[in-house]
Amino acid sequence: MQQLVESISSLYKQWKGVEPASVDVLPQSGSERRYFRLQGKDESVIGAYGANIPENETFIYFSRQFKKKNLATPEILAISDDKMFYLQEDFGTVSLLNHLEAKGFTDEVYELFKKSLEALAALQVKGDEKLDYKTYCLTSIEFGKQAILSDLLYFKYYFLDALRKPYDKQKLIEDFDALSNYLTHTEYKYFMFRDFQSRNIMVTPDNEVHFIDYQGGMKGAPQYDVASMLWQARANLTDEWKINLLEDYMTAFEKVVGQSIDRPIFRSQYYGYVLIRILQVLGAYGFRGLFERKAQFLTSIPLALRNLRDFFQNQSLGIAVPEFKKVLDMCVSDEVIAQFTPTQADENTPLVVKVCSFSFRKQLPTDDSGNGGGFIFDCRGILNPGRVDSMKTQTGRDKEVKDFLERQTKMPEFLNSVFDIVDVTVEEYIKRGFESLMVSFGCTGGQHRSVYAADAMVRHLKNKFKVKIELNHWVQDEKKWQNPIEKSS
Repeated sequence: MQQLVESISSLYKQWKGVEPASVDVLPQSGSERRYFRLQGKDESVIGAYGANIPENETFIYFSRQFKKKNLATPEILAISDDKMFYLQEDFGTVSLLNHLEAKGFTDEVYELFKKSLEALAALQVKGDEKLDYKTYCLTSIEFGKQAILSDLLYFKYYFLDALRKPYDKQKLIEDFDALSNYLTHTEYKYFMFRDFQSRNIMVTPDNEVHFIDYQGGMKGAPQYDVASMLWQARANLTDEWKINLLEDYMTAFEKVVGQSIDRPIFRSQYYGYVLIRILQVLGAYGFRGLFERKAQFLTSIPLALRNLRDFFQNQSLGIAVPEFKKVLDMCVSDEVIAQFTPTQADENTPLVVKVCSFSFRKQLPTDDSGNGGGFIFDCRGILNPGRVDSMKTQTGRDKEVKDFLERQTKMPEFLNSVFDIVDVTVEEYIKRGFESLMVSFGCTGGQHRSVYAADAMVRHLKNKFKVKIELNHWVQDEKKWQNPIEKSS
């Protein structure tokens, strides 16, 4: 990671003439790309690294074409000679999803969604004009039958088959073919963002909206992007908002294309793309969660399944696909949703998980519950940041130490394995009404690796199980079960 930081800093210096004042590595999401925020004297920019050069070239090309038309996308500021690094305009840290989560279903947030859909219509129609899809699209030029089938098969292989439930594979493929044929014959085809959702919409302090992450774009039905936004599982928009915002979008779309549309047909095709999008997301969650073992995607599966169930309670496909319908009924059953829904504590749950860090050079942590202790994980196999001069006096809560452990060691892989082990016990203890569990992390000095790991465990357990936590860093907190910042009641 240090090499990436140096490379993106070098590109910044070539562009600006001076070194950046600071470089922050931004959290990684589902892709393999890495993003950085480089702070200058007066403004910040976003740096990007991607080993997939065609993907970088596509994003850069789209951005430059869209910027010429004053669309809501970032300006490309500089590109490295090898095209693996580039700088782009920074729209800040607040997404539309952040606004929704902070303020709820208010008129202010509704207006931001409406404004985003208006900007989307402009991007789809004006951005499509003279766009070289043939040269720059990463997969297919158009989101047609093959692309729709690809999304359906993505769902089949990475989610449906992982359930290990019986179904007629041949009949399902035939239904996939029928559905993809039905959706291919859409009247309107413009630029399709492909991943249009509220976390890819940045909101600046003046309440202007801007788009990021559209490198997967291609020519396709405009309804797909609207479906992606309004049916995003994490946003969980109300039915009223979904209906009204769809009408707002159609009005904006008519204004941009300069003519009226057949709204009943547009809606019918829109709901078909709602289904395709939900299934594509389930496939992605299945791949990232069930196969790559990334916890944040596993916890999103129940949200997507409930989203799918809500869709079927209120909409019909308009086409006979019996085996497909049978499979989807199975996916939204209480049994399957429960399979992916973690057991969570409530105010009456007696369990308290005591998490601590300690030094193996001193005594092992003691358990005052009478249970004789619990899990003890040895972090000494992870590279020690304490051996680096600048970090010797720091702890696992300091930014430089955290960055080192996350980017230059196998701490993330270590913790994912630890989470899998501890989760089994925490879930059972909640169900069985147990009162105490101890999870301890040790390293050489009890200062860096064990402190970081213990803090990470606390965040994981709070997010997944909502369980009560007592956190103690034995070396840092003078061996007392207390921490005014982290302690949960």
